[in-house]
Amino acid sequence: MSSTHALPTLERLNATIPADLDAQKVAKDWLSALSKAVEARDIDAILSQIHPDGWWRDLFALTWDLRTFQGAAKIKQFLQDRLASEQLSGFKFVEAALESPYPDIKWIRLQFEFETKVALGQITALLVPTANGSWQSFVLCSNLENLKGFPEKMGELRSFAPNHGKWQEQRDREQAFADGDPDVLIIGAGQSGLDLAARLKNLGVSPLIVEKQPRVGDQWRNRYQALCLHDPIWFNQLPYLNFPETWPTFIPARKLADWLEFYASVMELNIWNSAAVTKAVRDEAANKWVVTVEKGDGSERILRVDHLVFALGLGAGSINVPNIPGKAKFQGQVLHSTQHRSAKDHLGKKVVIVGACTSAHDLAADYVDHGVDVTMFQRSSTYIMTTKEGSPRLMKPLYWQGAPPSEYADRIANATPIYFNKLVAQRQTADIAEADKVLLDGLKRVGYNLNMGDDGSGFLFLALKRAGGYYLDVGACQLIVDGKIKIKNNTQIERYTKTGLKFTDGSELEADVVLYATGFGDVRDPIRKICGEEVGAKLPPIWGLNEEGELRGTWRELGTPGLWYMMGNLAWSRFFSKHVALQIKAKQEGVFGTRYSAPSVTA
Repeated sequence: MSSTHALPTLERLNATIPADLDAQKVAKDWLSALSKAVEARDIDAILSQIHPDGWWRDLFALTWDLRTFQGAAKIKQFLQDRLASEQLSGFKFVEAALESPYPDIKWIRLQFEFETKVALGQITALLVPTANGSWQSFVLCSNLENLKGFPEKMGELRSFAPNHGKWQEQRDREQAFADGDPDVLIIGAGQSGLDLAARLKNLGVSPLIVEKQPRVGDQWRNRYQALCLHDPIWFNQLPYLNFPETWPTFIPARKLADWLEFYASVMELNIWNSAAVTKAVRDEAANKWVVTVEKGDGSERILRVDHLVFALGLGAGSINVPNIPGKAKFQGQVLHSTQHRSAKDHLGKKVVIVGACTSAHDLAADYVDHGVDVTMFQRSSTYIMTTKEGSPRLMKPLYWQGAPPSEYADRIANATPIYFNKLVAQRQTADIAEADKVLLDGLKRVGYNLNMGDDGSGFLFLALKRAGGYYLDVGACQLIVDGKIKIKNNTQIERYTKTGLKFTDGSELEADVVLYATGFGDVRDPIRKICGEEVGAKLPPIWGLNEEGELRGTWRELGTPGLWYMMGNLAWSRFFSKHVALQIKAKQEGVFGTRYSAPSVTA
């Protein structure tokens, strides 16, 4: 992170907030000045409304990409390159209010609508006071909301035509694609694939999901039985359809699986289950993907589609099991967490779990519940926070009881740049650690190795950079403190023995079962397998942060026209599925502009 990355504290700004502040007037006056500067295409005047160390994040509205610009020089270059071409205009005030996330930080959160030549969007600005009493934006985020002339078919735009006796036949033909091929083929019926299909359908684009599992939701249904979401329910809604108000705060995986199946049915999404895409070839002359689908009955269908979307999540790569010498000599069982179902399978056995993050803790707690002797081998330190103390501090008020609609909450939550969020997260992480002090001290006392996340920023940036490295505690940590889950660490596995594992410090551990909770390999592997090495060679990295602090690869095309990767937890899938759908719709309608992308690297 740059040395200019710092929170806009009142001390840093050398500013104060007047007791009689009229936040609405300040916001409207600032917006009026910005609007005049934009209308005049006067970039220097625009910059005068932005703090010199300020940020501008764009979510596909002005760049057709995910971009973050920090500091006057980078924002100026961005405006020089995109302001005129995108025809930013039509500012319309929505709301403004003074907020104080910490006693030393106060800003006015302003939201206003805007237009480009083809799109409608909304900008969220955080206005901060200056030493001379004026106000400047410290953060701006321009978010793509809709395309002009192509609204979602919902609300007042839903069909008003009655359907007498024809609905089932129409659905059967639509589901079979009896009258032609889909516009978009989506591989995977997890939350990412379902969200995107629902968005596309409401935009008048025809999607088909191909799913290898027999039922929608099997990605969750067939994992270990102890799996439960550790994010609160308000964070995990799907587009257009909220969970019932009677549901628990933390949703069991199998309950979620049934909901995904229900969602696919009521949203009338076209899905071929027990089917697999075996090959996809780019027809450059026709600007199509020629895709071979092997259906559950053994038949094949060749589809010619405009867009091919992989929606396989972070678990798309091969299972990640370290290659440790001596496995052939080991007389016990070796398996990955994805191959495990229940602690009941190992009653009376000694189990060693390799790994110390979310899955490892869930599995270990399940073993304790069933009286199984379990040891967790911790290869490196882990970030721990309890959901009791951490979730309210991180999720309120946007994703908690009484939360606003998801569309509103998502716009606010994603309006601040990721590296800016990291600055806030460092404060939140310290607060959570203080609240969790008794538990964390207990973990240290029994030798568990802890960290505070990337630069002290907690779990989110471990998820963004590593897709792991943390556990949001719902009870397993106390089992560690109490000695019911044993810990082995501060060494590495050297080899298997006949009866367990030997470590580099000379110690040995008996085991009947060695269970790896060690994640997955490269998510690009299935793309290379299906699309071939020529396409695979053009793939950018998927996941992890680039220099601007934006996620790489996902939610835009992958080096080849019409090839996409859609992924994320339930919240990110809900929010960014709309951006992917709008990009695809814009391409279908011939209104997609040019991408203004960050310098790319391959790995």
